[in-house]
Amino acid sequence: MTHNSQGDVFASQSIGGEVLSTGASASIDASRIVKSLVAFRTPSVSRSWYELSVTFVPFLVVFAIMMFAVSAGHYLALLLTPLSGLLLLRMFIIQHDCGHGSFMPGKKKNDWIGRAIGVLTLTPYDCWRRSHDLHHAGTGNLDARGFGDVDTLTVREFQSLSPLKRFGYRLYRHPLTMLGFGPAYLFLLRHRLPIGLMRAGPIYWLSAMATNVATGLLLAVLAWQFGLDTTMLVFLPTLLFAATTGVWLFYVQHQFESAHWDARKDWSFKDAALHGSSYLDLPAPLRWFTGGIGIHHIHHLMSRIPFYRLIEALDAHPELANVNRITARQTIRPFLLALWDEDQRKMVRFRDI
Repeated sequence: MTHNSQGDVFASQSIGGEVLSTGASASIDASRIVKSLVAFRTPSVSRSWYELSVTFVPFLVVFAIMMFAVSAGHYLALLLTPLSGLLLLRMFIIQHDCGHGSFMPGKKKNDWIGRAIGVLTLTPYDCWRRSHDLHHAGTGNLDARGFGDVDTLTVREFQSLSPLKRFGYRLYRHPLTMLGFGPAYLFLLRHRLPIGLMRAGPIYWLSAMATNVATGLLLAVLAWQFGLDTTMLVFLPTLLFAATTGVWLFYVQHQFESAHWDARKDWSFKDAALHGSSYLDLPAPLRWFTGGIGIHHIHHLMSRIPFYRLIEALDAHPELANVNRITARQTIRPFLLALWDEDQRKMVRFRDI
């Protein structure tokens, strides 16, 4: 599909008998929608505490059951890893909302809840919040890449690389890297230092080091109580399952065939938010564990909407239900896409060039 900022069609692609919506209609006025979404951005204090409770308490219970069972030699308890991992992922979604100032009224409450959760997710809150803010500010902007996003090259940029650098980019974009080595590197190693923010101020060093110390103390207490082997057998798979699922979720929110990229001179925040973010339509259980953040086009249009109100906002704007809609079954193909074709204005595979 050739993109037109005044768009006049819905583009769709049949995949496995399903229809993947990949465009938006001309009748959708992003500016009008942004104004109407303001009504959904006020958090409910009671609802926020409820969402935190029904996420953290079950996580604590499941994690404790696994720790006690594994320490007693009942390794079948490790089958609960996907459940503990999904609950930890939901904790990260709450941390994400805190970073946007949308989980609680008031900056201090959001910040301290976010920092506390960061000890469990191994994500320094202040560092992540800064890089994520830059991601939102430059989504779809070819001249603002490199912050809080998956590195993406254009076809012409890739073709201008040396063979060795082409190989490096191919390796980086390989699904096994994205969903295998990548999540482990990101959460276990990269987050230990304020990468990208080394000279941005002491707050980011403090955030990274304080998170490292707090997480280290927590793991030390668990190792003292249950043993290092048990602690690692339970904590690492839980963290990596959450991290891998989170990377999968984040990837398909912006890496899909009809994604939206423009040079700065042609770039529009609202167009990039609406057309460059997907609507990942998940089954109800997965939508709950992911906090509905798959409704990502609305999230980018109005990031101050609490995650638990995103479905409410979508229901109020049914015209958005078919904008860049992707189902869980359709999330395989985006991992084959690796380059932005500036001429065709779509993401393409290596083999396509």
